Amino acid sequence: MSLYCGIACRRKSFWCYRLLSTYVTKTRYLFELKEDDDACKKAQKTGAFYLFHSLAPLLQKSEHQYLAPQHSLLELEKLLGKFGQDTQRIEDSVLIGCSAQREAWFALDLGLNSSSPINASLQKREMETELKGSFIELSKALLQLNVKDASLLSTAQALLRWHDAHQFCSRSGQPTKKNMAGSKRVCPSNKIIYYPQVTPVVITLVSDGTQCLLARQSSFPKGMYSALAGFCDIGESLEEAVRREVAEEVGLEVERLQYSASQHWPFPNSSLMIACHATVKPGQTEIQVNLRELEAAAWFSHDEVAKALRRNGPYTQQLNGTFPFWLPPKLAIAHQLIKEWVEKPICSALPA
Repeated sequence: MSLYCGIACRRKSFWCYRLLSTYVTKTRYLFELKEDDDACKKAQKTGAFYLFHSLAPLLQKSEHQYLAPQHSLLELEKLLGKFGQDTQRIEDSVLIGCSAQREAWFALDLGLNSSSPINASLQKREMETELKGSFIELSKALLQLNVKDASLLSTAQALLRWHDAHQFCSRSGQPTKKNMAGSKRVCPSNKIIYYPQVTPVVITLVSDGTQCLLARQSSFPKGMYSALAGFCDIGESLEEAVRREVAEEVGLEVERLQYSASQHWPFPNSSLMIACHATVKPGQTEIQVNLRELEAAAWFSHDEVAKALRRNGPYTQQLNGTFPFWLPPKLAIAHQLIKEWVEKPICSALPA
């Protein structure tokens, strides 16, 4: 009996391992590529490359969405050779992920670090013709990408931008050297290691229990309202940042708050959006908009927000000159935060 139990337990452990193995294997493989330059260079031979030009990804139009084409190392070497660029540029690529089959994915910007901006601009048009696509600003294309491509290209752009902006050591002033995967830069003179960083941003949906507060900045598309958001200050906790931002932007004092989720957001310079629900003190709902931060802010009923969620996107200007009220797209964490509140108004019962 004990022998049978032992075999059964081992079988159970085996199947548990099988369930976990894909994720664990991928994670450890990526870790190996980040730490071992030789392994990363070897992975490039069988990997796939996403191409950028001056931080704009190469995309191809397919019906109502964009697709991000992949290119093999051989295709990339031929492309660089055709346009008179050194294949050594491939070492400027950054590792952005891998498939379940351990095909490594990289991103390379063909426009950054060009010796001649004019020549780079000319080559951009020629490359688009050769590659049968267009280099399109990510901010304009993000909402028309599938989830996988949106995530990969956001990661890629953030890493490429970071490396472009951190080529010198802040201590010695000497050029830093990127490792093969692009997971860090090292100053050869003093061995200081620099790692890519993201900026923490709190995004908060404020509620009084029956209504939620939404606001807009002048830079928003016409008619769009969203949750309050702001950068965390040095020395602040997450809770302190939420309370300060709400007080600064709309003059309200948060009574309770609850964490919801987080999301990497590539704009303006790679942020970690930390989403929270918050309730204000009873009877203290009078908004005082900080016009240096916001263009407008208002309370919206459950029905108004639910109706806006059912809309597909921005609307054109109406006859009276106004724009219909609409919300951030599904890809944005603000949309998910608002949807949570509509489906389950948890804010009215948040723990103290």
